[in-house]
Amino acid sequence: MKRRTFVRTTLGAAMAATFPGYRIAWQDPPDVEAVTGDGKPVTLKGKRIAELAARLRGRVLLAKDEGYDQARRILNPSFDKRPALIVQPTGTADVRSAVEFAREHSLLVAVKCGGHSLSGQSTCDRGMQIDLSLFRGVRVDPAARLAWVAGGTLLGQVDHEAQAHGLVTPLGTVSHTGVGGLVLGGGFGRVARRFGLAIDNLMGVEIVTADGRILQANPTENDDLYWGVRGGGGNFGIVTGFEFRLHPMQRQVLGGRIVFPLARARDVLEVFADYGARTPDDLYFDPFLALPPGGEPGVAGLSVCYSGPAEAADRVLAPLRALGTPLADELKPLAYTALQRSGDITDPRAMGLYVKGGFIPRVPADLIATMIDGFAGHPARATQLFFQHCGGAIGRIAPDATAFPHRAAHANMLTAVAWKMGDDPAAHVQWIKQYWERLEPFTRGFYVNDADPNATAGELNANYAANYPRLVTLKNKYDPTNLFRLNANVKPTG
Repeated sequence: MKRRTFVRTTLGAAMAATFPGYRIAWQDPPDVEAVTGDGKPVTLKGKRIAELAARLRGRVLLAKDEGYDQARRILNPSFDKRPALIVQPTGTADVRSAVEFAREHSLLVAVKCGGHSLSGQSTCDRGMQIDLSLFRGVRVDPAARLAWVAGGTLLGQVDHEAQAHGLVTPLGTVSHTGVGGLVLGGGFGRVARRFGLAIDNLMGVEIVTADGRILQANPTENDDLYWGVRGGGGNFGIVTGFEFRLHPMQRQVLGGRIVFPLARARDVLEVFADYGARTPDDLYFDPFLALPPGGEPGVAGLSVCYSGPAEAADRVLAPLRALGTPLADELKPLAYTALQRSGDITDPRAMGLYVKGGFIPRVPADLIATMIDGFAGHPARATQLFFQHCGGAIGRIAPDATAFPHRAAHANMLTAVAWKMGDDPAAHVQWIKQYWERLEPFTRGFYVNDADPNATAGELNANYAANYPRLVTLKNKYDPTNLFRLNANVKPTG
């Protein structure tokens, strides 16, 4: 424990040295109109905003400040919201000051890490956005096989530092995703079938709760909270530090896409239905169907990551190779970190996005038929159906061991439409909702990180399954006023 305390302390010192204090951009800030969590108007006095800024090493941004527009935006430009103020902490103390200010004024609060929130809940209109982009850092202890990660860190930073020592922890498939947003909902990844979800490798957290306390949550300290943050989303506070277990893994994997004409969709999906349910843990493969805008030919394919022994690769990949000659075969040896970057979005502001998703326990023939029969493109939109491969180590954890209950899933099935910003999205969103109505009966719950922004309280509650009552108890204890509500929200009963 002394070693852990030392590493936490040195990481905090390094972070503080990286981000020196910022001066207040204004000496006499104006009063700002804002809203509370339940939507009531509230006036934030300029004097109080100045006092908040004086307590921070980070920044407070108002609408006319340089950096405000960049900070408020998230990856999906469909959500164009304007917070009343933005706080950019550089450490845990700043996060606590922001939370205390928000609590005192009962403000609507959004927390942004990487800004990947598909539901748009990492930003807000007229509330406080806490933007963690200045609060990043990773420290690896290769002997103990542990990593300590600051609250605003991106996945690629963890991969980069861990792989330098031949170590890994399962974290997502896009390197610029925020650790906090991904992990608290569960945390899938290309090696999760081998090593479990991110939450299965989370050894502990530091968290600022709604009352401004800074708590450690792990198997021996606040173990109830430790259970809840592993799948319960951002319902209980803002996590300012993560401790992950690391696993030895070679730096090079076999990864990439195998692409076929869309006419081969049934063959691709049938391979996933059969072999995907019995494949070794070190093979992860996701089928996808895609129709680009403009009438270009559609494709069906597989995104692959094999991290097992090289001498077994031909045998393990044989069922995929049996599909025959593809349009493109991008599967090759490459660095795991390069594969993790391969899905990064280089121009995130150009396309609007709408996603619907849910877990499937298997891939029956009638689901395959429904997916193919209803899949249709449009000249002004990109249309996709894709999956996240589950099973393996993910499914060997009990549903009540963490707050994440969907351990029996074969895959997370997702549909998405994207359109050029400025176009009217109504027809595209209507289409995908109708398509999803045909697919949804095959699902059993959904991934909270993909939650529909219009999901009802009943749908959210049911999605936590038998873990929901325990989550309500935790919410009552740690956030009884529902300060942290922009998430897959568990509402307190008090």
